[in-house]
Formats: sequence, structure tokens, C-alpha cells
Amino acid sequence: MAASVFKLSVLLSLLSNLNLGLWPEAPKSVATFPPSCNSIECPSYDSIEVGNGYEIRRYNSSEWISTSPIQDISLVAATRTGFLQLFDYIQGKNEYGEKIEMTAPVLSEVQPSDGPFCESSFVVSFYVPKKNQAKPPPAEGLHVQKWTSTYVAVRKFSGFVSDYDIGVEAAALQSSLARTVWSKAIEKSHGADHTTICTVAQYNSPFEFDHRVNEIWMSFDVE
Repeated sequence: MAASVFKLSVLLSLLSNLNLGLWPEAPKSVATFPPSCNSIECPSYDSIEVGNGYEIRRYNSSEWISTSPIQDISLVAATRTGFLQLFDYIQGKNEYGEKIEMTAPVLSEVQPSDGPFCESSFVVSFYVPKKNQAKPPPAEGLHVQKWTSTYVAVRKFSGFVSDYDIGVEAAALQSSLARTVWSKAIEKSHGADHTTICTVAQYNSPFEFDHRVNEIWMSFDVE
């Protein structure tokens, strides 16, 4: 029952243009653990280090179902587009006609554009539940991402995600990581591409006004 309510809540959230103020402003408190993970499945990870303004996690091997790149100037709009494709997928619009449980978080991977008024590229993903990991149903326009053990630097922030938040929170994460071994690892992983790809993780339904949890992720390799 809780999973069904969450599905409907997230669908309503992404069908609404939240950053235009159609929903009430949320309090600026951040929970230490995403509340939705108490009722629906989330990927498992080990917390490697918690620093001032960041956390380093190692995610276990897993599979995610992902959209093709979506070109848009807005993360909110691109996430809504991708979410609808993935929501149809878990409701049975796949080659097996199989319904799949909702999971969290909803990930939006961001490849920034070269300018403020240019389209960026976004890939939206759902975590595949453990019971479906061995053989996720294929579907047209979607693909499976197979994660090996994956390291990410994480910064939490609260409220309903807006396009403005992304650059601010990504810059704050980079600042928190400055002069750490993790910053060097991120730079090395992204090589000559100085436009670091980041990912936005969203956990909550729009009807949760307290202790909302969103995250900015920056992935990297550890040798």
C-alpha cells in the first residue's frame, strides 16, 4: 500500500512544475536518512567518510533502468519526461508485460551545456529492485545500466528541487571537497573534461513537507 501511494505521489510531483511555486515551500531541514527508504527499496551502500558538507559512499553492484539522453534546458522538465517513460515501464509497458515495484531515488544525470541558454543532456534512471536484477525486462527506448562497485561524493539538500538548485549545490559540493583526496579522484576520473557530470537524486513525494531529502552526486573511480 505504501509503495502504491508513493508511486502516485511522485507521479503527481513530476507532472507539476514544482519550481514555479505550485506547491508550498518546504521547510529547509534535511533528514539524515531518506524517509522513503523505510517503505520502498533503495540501493545499498557503505558510508566511507562523512566530512564537512559531504559524504563519500560506495554503492554495491546493481542495475538501473535508464532513458536515452533527453535534451532540455530544464532538469525539472527533463526529469518529468524521463519519469513518465520509466513509470510506464514499471506499470508493465515492457517486453514481459511485467509490473515492477517503485524504488528510490529517482536519478537525473546531468551533462551540462556550454552556455546558460543551451540545452543540457539528462539521463533519468530508476533502481531495479533486487528481485528483478537478474533479468530486468527490456523495453523500447530504455536501457539497463549495470553498475559495478561505484564511489560517489554526496551532498544533501532540502526542499523541492528547482533548476537553480543544481548549480548552487554542485558548486557547494565541489567547494566542500576542495583539497581532499576525493577531489583529486573526481578530477582524475573525469580527465580533461572539466565540466563535471553530476547526478541529482530525489527521494520524496510532494506531500512530504518536512525532512525532504535530495542529493547531488559526483561519481569517481578509486584505484
